[in-house]
Amino acid sequence: MESTVITDNKISMQAIISDFKQLTKVGLSLSVVFSSVAGYLLAIDVVNYFTLLMLAIGGFFMVGASNAFNQIIEKDTDLIMKRTQNRPLPTGRMSVNVALTIAILFTISGLSILYSINAKTALFGAISIFLYTSVYTPLKPVTPLSVFVGAIPGAIPFMLGWVAATNEFGMEAGFLFMIQFFWQFPHFWAIGWLQHEEYKKAGFNMLPMGQKNKGAVKQIIFYTVIMILVSISPVLKLSGAFYIHPITAVIVALLGVYMLYFGVKLHKSEDNVDARKLMLSSVLYITVVQIVYVVDKFLH
Repeated sequence: MESTVITDNKISMQAIISDFKQLTKVGLSLSVVFSSVAGYLLAIDVVNYFTLLMLAIGGFFMVGASNAFNQIIEKDTDLIMKRTQNRPLPTGRMSVNVALTIAILFTISGLSILYSINAKTALFGAISIFLYTSVYTPLKPVTPLSVFVGAIPGAIPFMLGWVAATNEFGMEAGFLFMIQFFWQFPHFWAIGWLQHEEYKKAGFNMLPMGQKNKGAVKQIIFYTVIMILVSISPVLKLSGAFYIHPITAVIVALLGVYMLYFGVKLHKSEDNVDARKLMLSSVLYITVVQIVYVVDKFLH
């Protein structure tokens, strides 16, 4: 009997942890922390490990709070879509009050930790949570322009690291922001293409003009080209202290062309297989580009 109780408690604890991870989207939160750390490393000469730790923890809380608020607001629409209907709120495994408590605690903790670094870092963290929760999420069922709004908080983490390191938002942080800002469009429109029918059931407009057609892919291709140009522009030393070597620019350009290739393929085929490859190549792009930037900086 005692062993059964222990086993049940273990299963229950695992279920609670799993629901917590789903509510805060731990995987996504960690990817955001990765971007913030990359931005920090690009700005410094000597690593302050305490600041780096505070940035990672504060950034994690910031994104976790945004995701929790988002799932509270979209509890009913999450129940409609297959990929979200098993989340803790739609299934009733977690109450709205518990989720709201987690979201508020994450917000207060995250912003307090970011404020301990400097006020500007906390300010951008607060802007990110506000835009994602109070503007992007309510706009999703209203207009495809929600993606443009959502791209702003999505692009903040990369430049947040620079602001944390320097206490300044200048040209360098602006370029880091633009790189991740323009990356958002092909990435999320690829997801929007794959989930178009599901989003449509929930009343969300996630593709340009809300249509799954060649016009949407032309937008994907256009923003991918802009993303590549912005990503290699630091080689021209137009971005202040943030610059890259020519060989790094070539590597970044090749990664961008690889992503663009799948955009062109999608334009020809209009097939979900190519949309998935585009989405995966976009994840590869932003991850490797940030690593390449950091390696380049320490080779200067």
